[in-house]
Amino acid sequence: MLNTLINYSIQSMGLIPLLALIFLIGMAIIIERFMFFSRAVRAGNTLEHDLKLVEPTNLDDAAKVVNHYSQTVQAELVRTAMKAKGKSEAVVEREIEETIMFQLPRLDRNLWILDTAVTLGPLLGLLGTIIGMVESFNVLGTSGTANPNGVTGGIGHALTATACGLTIAIICVVFLNYFNKRIRMTVNQFDLIKSLLVSRFAS
Repeated sequence: MLNTLINYSIQSMGLIPLLALIFLIGMAIIIERFMFFSRAVRAGNTLEHDLKLVEPTNLDDAAKVVNHYSQTVQAELVRTAMKAKGKSEAVVEREIEETIMFQLPRLDRNLWILDTAVTLGPLLGLLGTIIGMVESFNVLGTSGTANPNGVTGGIGHALTATACGLTIAIICVVFLNYFNKRIRMTVNQFDLIKSLLVSRFAS
């Protein structure tokens, strides 16, 4: 098995290990982002419910909500509203919107890598296909049909590279679309939470 992998790596000029590295990086990001959005969306739903129970200008209950959700991206919105308590509605809304803008980079962190893998995977697979086909034609031109294993071996490497590239792209694009949907859900939660906070802490 190990010899086969080494042979494939040599024949593909290092493209197979590179594709494997891209796949591992992509999977690490997918796992991390999946856990992040699972917590964020769930916390956002319960935070909305808890904020509805907070009486207007009640800082003690608001502080309890912040402490309970301190590890979430939504907690910063509540902290900002508490600091802006008593200011005009426009000022409170503007300060919460600024906080939302600062939180947005946390939502799409590292997703550009998945986007890159979706494009780069098939392109590297295609490059590996070309290398394998060139290898097959070289063997065919040198020995004709006397060495069929050399010809089919190059074609096999070509198909392997293509399959690896397409696998990476398929997995990454599915989760990339899923995370983009989660981002939209979280941003919608931000807007609802902002409305709840403005109504409770603006003068």
